Amino acid sequence: MKRFAAAFATVLLFPVTLAAQTVDRAPDRPEGEGEGPYDRLVLRGATLIDGTGAPPIGPVDIVIENDRVTDIRIVGYPGVPVRPEGRPEPGTRELDLTGKFVLPGFIDMHTHQHTLQDGQAVPVNYVHKLWMAHGITTVRDVASFQSLDWLLENKGRSARNEITAPRTEIMLLYGMGSEGMDMLSLFRPGGPFETEEAARSWVRDIAARGADGIKFLGGDPDVVKAAIDEARTQGIRTTMHHAQMSVSQLDALESAKAGLTSMEHWYGLPEALFADRLVQDYPVGYNYQNEQHRFGEAGRLWAQAAEPGSERWNAVMDTLLSLDFTLSPTFTIYSASRDLMRSIRADWHEAYTMPSLWDFYRPNREAHGSYWFNWTTHDEIEWKRNYAKWMRFVNEYKNRGGRVVVGSDAGYIFQLYGFGYVQEMELLQEAGFHPLEVIWSASLKGAEAMGLDDEIGSVQIGKKADLVVIDEDPLENLKTLYGTGWLRLNDDSREVERVGGVRWTIKDGILYDARALLEDVRRMVEEAKEERGIPPGPMPVETRRPVG
Repeated sequence: MKRFAAAFATVLLFPVTLAAQTVDRAPDRPEGEGEGPYDRLVLRGATLIDGTGAPPIGPVDIVIENDRVTDIRIVGYPGVPVRPEGRPEPGTRELDLTGKFVLPGFIDMHTHQHTLQDGQAVPVNYVHKLWMAHGITTVRDVASFQSLDWLLENKGRSARNEITAPRTEIMLLYGMGSEGMDMLSLFRPGGPFETEEAARSWVRDIAARGADGIKFLGGDPDVVKAAIDEARTQGIRTTMHHAQMSVSQLDALESAKAGLTSMEHWYGLPEALFADRLVQDYPVGYNYQNEQHRFGEAGRLWAQAAEPGSERWNAVMDTLLSLDFTLSPTFTIYSASRDLMRSIRADWHEAYTMPSLWDFYRPNREAHGSYWFNWTTHDEIEWKRNYAKWMRFVNEYKNRGGRVVVGSDAGYIFQLYGFGYVQEMELLQEAGFHPLEVIWSASLKGAEAMGLDDEIGSVQIGKKADLVVIDEDPLENLKTLYGTGWLRLNDDSREVERVGGVRWTIKDGILYDARALLEDVRRMVEEAKEERGIPPGPMPVETRRPVG
């Protein structure tokens, strides 16, 4: 068997082995955090955006019995008092949502559960609460650097609502899964497995143990294709970050033909669109282990792809559409590349970003994604051009019937959990999505990609009661979904005020006060700063000690 490209080979700030440390465990859900589920919870008088692409409708009353939606009833007309006749019977708990909006629980299709033991050094419940405070009730964990046993425990505890956390689909990193595994073996030349049978055996094992799917980074093409084929046989899903160290041998088009069900980011897609070259135009002196080289040149990659509407462009898109392939673009995780200052000074960092996470973000030659060694105007302009063509492909793919989902990859590159998800929604709108299409991608499209659309993803009778309640109309302004809300002039008081933020997150019929969850996160951050002697206020980017 031939050996082609090396697998993804960046050095990450994570422990080398899992057995060497005890990974922190999410605390049990405290008494009083989350109400219910109730025998009968009735939401009164809301405007409903159901997640199917349908326009808003209201006022409606929504009945939830235990963890299921059992009735959705139109109870009147906008601007007219609701008559009591014909409304659902009273519940054991009721919420008056007059003037408020109800949406399906959001699904983040690209997440990582970081812990105190990895490079970010944040408590896992800090991550969970930021997600839940932004209405994210389901996540697809695409390769946290934890053991499968740890991930399965978290998944089970969330499913039983023993912890305050979204339900989780586990996409195990190709080659991982055992306690004490040497992570560096994942990044060796050729990938973690030398033979097709070794890869197939691993897939069978992790499927039997309960993994929902696999995230690939690259490796020997024949071995990876065998693993994809075995995953299909075992009935589990697959996705890939087509790392540059392997993409010349296995791009997005070829892996989709082999049976891959979705892709992360966009690596592998421009390479599939090459019409006048085989390899990215790497400059002299390029080194993939240099993070600024890696991300700087990535921002020049779409310019090398075939032009929109060209024969190659259409051929690649037609094939991916025919394969029912899913795109998870994660626009947000590269947004700092086109406007670094804005990302550094986002207004949520001061109150909600842990100091250890801030350390991880700052320029560091040994930390993945901390590539701001000397980021320039030239780099930002190239990335803005990169986005224009990338967004055009994604929007056209959606318009032609392709599935596009919302994933954030938060925790890297100045993107914070929950907040980064909302920014991803904004970026999809920038790409050309109608806000209703954004909500559709954030809910039902994600559920479809996970094969869970009969249970979650839209507000419909018989489905799980996963809902988001917000005071403002998100279709008018997606920014009102941020936990920090958004600034607006009050024409009555003539004062500038903050509006928005999720009011309630409902998961499995359990009612969570999103503002209280955010306040818990704020306290965690304040305590962490006090422990390190960090004064209140924005965190500095520059340091007085060496980094990297």
